[in-house]
Amino acid sequence: MSKLSSNNLQQAGRRVRLAPSHPLEVFTDAEKAVARLIEIFEANTSFLRAHFQDLLEGKEIEGRVRAYYPQVRIVTDSHVRLDSRLSYGFVSRPGTHASTITRPDLFKNYLESQLSLLMSNHDVPILVGDSDMPIPLHFAFYDGTHVEGGAAAANLDRPLADMFDLPDLTVMDDSIANGTYEPVDGVMPLASFTAPRIDYSLHRLQHYTATAAEHYQNYVLFTNYQFYIDEFCRMSHELLSDPNSGYEAFVAPGNLITEAGQSAPSCGAEPAKLPQMPAYHLKRADGSGITMINIGVGPSNAKTITDHVAVLRPHVWLMLGHCAGLRNSQTLGDYVLAHGYVREDNVLNQDLPIWVPIPPLAEVQVALEDAVAETTGLDGYDLKRVMRTGTVVSLDNRNWELWDQPELVKRFSQSRAIALDMESATIAANGFRFRVPYGTLLCISDKPLHGELKLPGMATDFYKRQVAQHLQIGIRAMEKMRDMTADRLHSRKLRSFAETAFQ
Repeated sequence: MSKLSSNNLQQAGRRVRLAPSHPLEVFTDAEKAVARLIEIFEANTSFLRAHFQDLLEGKEIEGRVRAYYPQVRIVTDSHVRLDSRLSYGFVSRPGTHASTITRPDLFKNYLESQLSLLMSNHDVPILVGDSDMPIPLHFAFYDGTHVEGGAAAANLDRPLADMFDLPDLTVMDDSIANGTYEPVDGVMPLASFTAPRIDYSLHRLQHYTATAAEHYQNYVLFTNYQFYIDEFCRMSHELLSDPNSGYEAFVAPGNLITEAGQSAPSCGAEPAKLPQMPAYHLKRADGSGITMINIGVGPSNAKTITDHVAVLRPHVWLMLGHCAGLRNSQTLGDYVLAHGYVREDNVLNQDLPIWVPIPPLAEVQVALEDAVAETTGLDGYDLKRVMRTGTVVSLDNRNWELWDQPELVKRFSQSRAIALDMESATIAANGFRFRVPYGTLLCISDKPLHGELKLPGMATDFYKRQVAQHLQIGIRAMEKMRDMTADRLHSRKLRSFAETAFQ
């Protein structure tokens, strides 16, 4: 809803109490521009929280209460060609470009970086002020407060929607990222997500992973087995005890924070039960640590979590999991480095057509291959003994083994597939869709087409032998990519014709 519609409400006799306005101001310094965004956002959300508290205390609220998200805006009139090596940090064509902003405190470093690049590349100032996008009441509480519960306790005689703006799904879709967005009044977006879309995901992350968004790091590992998480916890505490590692804290579900030098968490509360997709964070001061999430099994979970992690704009995410080996030459414990995907997961077809290729990203592939070589002590031709690069099939049916086997074998052979799982193609495809560098390193845990089914005793021995090494490879690959510059890691392969400016 825009300011025009709020004026219409006033004309219709329904009073709208607006937060104090913040007209657009000109900035040539990114730090000062972000400081102003923080100031506006805090003032506007405080306005909503204060009125909601009045409501809980029994004070009467006449009409509606409304506050707006802040925005950043840039206006350019030049077609000058920029450094063609860049994949972000510039607008694609002259005109007005703007985006609504939420939680500028959380995204402070990211915003400063993006705005600095824009001003440097276009030699124009940034405009900061109120947008015309209302802040939903629920999103003014970004610490997990349950608005509905508080409202119910107050025994309201009017629906919340009559007094405050509530989340509106029509303004939090993925049309910008999907390339289907139609500009309003000729204003083009600067970022892939609107502020309400980001707020929605920040709340979902808290719900699904039981850790606050502030703890997420820029290098994200996904797995589908809890024993990988157990090993990550063990390795994280080892790294945390090394003063030269650069890691400063470890965060577990419930925001349990163990600082470097401590043997137990100093704050947080352990949840009564693990959330659906628990997240663990090995933190560094600049956010360049490693987050690991147990996403569970299946492409639906893989899409759900990547839909939400994407708004944090990580530098890379990797899938570390198990797969079925499809070639007789493979053995249990061998690694599969995916360089292509057969997408039969069926959860992204509406957002990313099945005919869109998901290319391998050279920087990620090299980092993973080098990490395997360093960890196993093998390189060159010898590395082929334990790792194969090729196509991975991702299916949405865990019991695919019960299908028509001759037909399956023919399809797998035609695609040159070497492994099969349920999550990797989804994670790679959503990385492509959201411009997040991605990669996949799987470990063969069974070979159903060759009579080696995953049986309990065999699985136990396999897990003990291979999990630690697999995870060590993933961590080493992340550290290699952390040593790259961001502009090198964020490939131009992920950018479209008319691209948003923000990374």
